[in-house]
Amino acid sequence: MPIINPMIAAEIPSRAGVGLKAEHYEDILSVKPDIGWFEVHAENYMGDGGAPHHYLTRIRREWPLSLHGVGLSIGASQPLDQDHLLRLKKLVDRYEPGLFSEHLAWSTHEDIYLTDLLPVPYNRETLQTVCNHIDEVQTVLGRQMLLENPSTYIAFQTSTMSEVEFLSEVSKRTGCGLLLDVNNVFVSAANHDMSAHAYLDAFPLESVGEIHLGGHAPDSDDEGCLLLIDAHDRAVADPVWALYDRTIRSAGALPTLVEWDTDIPDWQTLFNEALAAEAILLGEKSADRRGAIAV
Repeated sequence: MPIINPMIAAEIPSRAGVGLKAEHYEDILSVKPDIGWFEVHAENYMGDGGAPHHYLTRIRREWPLSLHGVGLSIGASQPLDQDHLLRLKKLVDRYEPGLFSEHLAWSTHEDIYLTDLLPVPYNRETLQTVCNHIDEVQTVLGRQMLLENPSTYIAFQTSTMSEVEFLSEVSKRTGCGLLLDVNNVFVSAANHDMSAHAYLDAFPLESVGEIHLGGHAPDSDDEGCLLLIDAHDRAVADPVWALYDRTIRSAGALPTLVEWDTDIPDWQTLFNEALAAEAILLGEKSADRRGAIAV
């Protein structure tokens, strides 16, 4: 296990933040909103220069920054892409983010890169692969990373442990932290007919360094049954707010990100979502955000 400095995460306050989008650069820099922090997808800033870096540099001077990776393919059976990992290190060194996170998923096969974050079976073989990859990432970056629980739509017959057991063991073996995506918990619970409450009751909240919230879209599977999609294209749903409130009451205030990655709204709409999260972090009542959780 590599030696990790967990204090890097202290740079991100236990407040609400939002995903930084190019559509909002000018609004943010002109309004200078009272928001805790911003998060960016690392792969969007792996070029050497241009407008993205111009704006990100200015924003980084004013607010803490978190990097969220989508391309490391932590769960793939093949070795990590060394060029990608070195570009990530260069970005981390350039912006010194308070947090870096990645997904428990895979997206590469040989020389093919897939645009989806695909699930992994929860068994000993995958556990060893994921742990080896996280050890490598943390060693190269010289810092702790957070691993995000996925939204899933299928389950593997080859799984021998639950998702929570798998994540807990990864964190224990590697020293990585966890990113708890509450919307993903809600989506997966609905898709697999399980209890979101039971999932969170078993989750190692002491290892959580960041929380994600986002919107999901209703769909149906081939048999006409409800299927929820982690779409990030709309506001956070009331039942997810209620689940988040329950989580904060158990874990205490934690850095919380509102994700909205497609059909991006105007700045004020996104900022209002952050304010709703901030109200829950502060323990303020918000009855219209607290619905009954059905899963």
